[in-house]
Amino acid sequence: MKFFQRLGRSFMLPVAVLPIAAILMGVGYWIQNVAGDNIAVTFLNGAGGALLGNMPILFAIGVSLGMATKTDGTSALAGLVSWLTITTLLSTDTVALFQGVEAAEVNPAFGVINNVFVGIIAGLIGAFAYNRFKDVKLPDALAFFSGKRSVAIVAAGISLLVVILLFFIWPFVYSGLVAFGEFIATLGPVGAGIYGFMNRLLIPLGLHHALNSVFWFDVAGINDLNNFLSGTGEYGVTGQYMTGFFPVMMFGLPGAALAMYVTAKSTRKKVAAGLLLSGAISSFVVGVTEPLEFAFMFLAPVLYLIHAVFMGISLAVSAILPVRMGFGFSGGGIDLLLGWVNPMAQNPWLILVMGVFWFVVYFLVFRFVILRFNLKTPGREDDDVALDGADATTADGGYLATAARFIDALGGRDNIVELENCATRLRMELGDVAKADEAALKRAGAAGVMKPGGRSYQVIYGLNVQFVKDAMEQIMSGRAEAPAPSAPTAEPVAAPPQTATAVAAPATVRLRQPIEGAVVPLSSVPDATFAEGIMGPGVAIEPTGDTVVAPVDATVGHVFETGHAIALVLDDGTELLIHVGIDTVAMKGEGFQALVEAGARVTAGTPLLRVDLDRIRAAGHPTVTPVIVLNNESAVIELI
Repeated sequence: MKFFQRLGRSFMLPVAVLPIAAILMGVGYWIQNVAGDNIAVTFLNGAGGALLGNMPILFAIGVSLGMATKTDGTSALAGLVSWLTITTLLSTDTVALFQGVEAAEVNPAFGVINNVFVGIIAGLIGAFAYNRFKDVKLPDALAFFSGKRSVAIVAAGISLLVVILLFFIWPFVYSGLVAFGEFIATLGPVGAGIYGFMNRLLIPLGLHHALNSVFWFDVAGINDLNNFLSGTGEYGVTGQYMTGFFPVMMFGLPGAALAMYVTAKSTRKKVAAGLLLSGAISSFVVGVTEPLEFAFMFLAPVLYLIHAVFMGISLAVSAILPVRMGFGFSGGGIDLLLGWVNPMAQNPWLILVMGVFWFVVYFLVFRFVILRFNLKTPGREDDDVALDGADATTADGGYLATAARFIDALGGRDNIVELENCATRLRMELGDVAKADEAALKRAGAAGVMKPGGRSYQVIYGLNVQFVKDAMEQIMSGRAEAPAPSAPTAEPVAAPPQTATAVAAPATVRLRQPIEGAVVPLSSVPDATFAEGIMGPGVAIEPTGDTVVAPVDATVGHVFETGHAIALVLDDGTELLIHVGIDTVAMKGEGFQALVEAGARVTAGTPLLRVDLDRIRAAGHPTVTPVIVLNNESAVIELI
């Protein structure tokens, strides 16, 4: 699943540029139909078409960047090399040379080889070549091609093998879909529904064009699109394979976008809103749905399956009802307006009624499914697969300074292979654990370190660890510069304040039990960070209940995005951490539901988190729940 979440994130780069391109092209198309060809039409269509017409290349580059272990233009170059290799060798003209025939005799499948599916394959090849061969060392005679210079060469070599496979497979798949389309065309409204369902399912592979050619053009004698535009079809029949797209594209998908926005995490709503709003406008106005569909088809494939079913139902119902409409570009508002007075148009006002219905259905169903199954739609991703820019914190000089010292103490940026964080600690994979300097980490502000084994390494920091992690990523990616080191000093360097308050906590902290279960000593927790009091004093609970409640009146200081922990600031300044289970950050939010947001005022007994203990156990994690005082080493927790 993590692979598909990363793949979904990698789509955000090309998808983000599509809405404005679609709108430009749609406006150009509208002007062309009203005023004929002119300079404005040429300009707008050219600007929009430059992107929409090259969408597969954008996906090849975006996927190669997003799937690389570190963002590097080398992987993008490799993805582009792979794309050029595959599409050139499988173009109609080249295949004609291979087969020794005229281009007109080549299977039409090779005429649509420039599709998003091939773009995604090329991107994955580029990313694989980068991840696997960026550090390869060749003999001295070939040293020029060592390291990153070898990546594009390897990508081209892998692409040659893919070309051989596609040469035999692609025509079979394409021809099979055309034959399938010709069959379902005989099934009336049911066939229209099956076509709508399959049309959406094939979008990720770029194979929907094979089905479209059967129903929209003259491959099987239907010619729905051209007959509608020319007004020479059969009234009440022509348009039945296009009408059902309008209510879903204009209303259904915007309803889905609204559902994804309202369920996004509060800290990411602004970032998600930019993508979802532009995608909704593109879908409604022009009928270009890829910006929205690619935003969730891999992040939450169950939603895409539901979407495909809804599209099938919409086409089937439209074929049954006395409503017909067609398009020249796609099923958006511009085409609906232009086709309203077409002689083949039948009761076009019903499309608006159907659209309102589908808006409500998409919104309610998407919202329910997202929340019920905790799907990672835009704005709800895990920390390591967030939307680009969603984790770009404004790291101040203090965190940048701490991050720079941590990087140096960990053996330098090249020694940090992977970096993430949980509630209070940095979790890393190091190239060489021996290069890490524990004493230097503690001087830089670490509360302690953990060495789980192998190349894993953990640095315990505190609740503000996210800011340090973000600052480290900014420095390692080159988006920020490490502050100049200050003059040497014998005193330990102070880290940024771990909390917003520096109020001395009382010796005894009296709390109600935050979750039902047996109270056990903190020393029994199977994690030295808690058991040895590195994070602070406290108690632990072996839970039997499913709800964490506020143990006292307090303000919510922080709700961790994975929902496995929450920090509270008591009225007297005491800072409390409730951490459900051990290493449960690895569950990426599965089995956890946050019931409050940071900054909320709560009273004793207010529900804070909902947890699924069975799911935690099934994932192999202890359920024991530490309750820790973070800002007073001498505090004692007393449960009342």
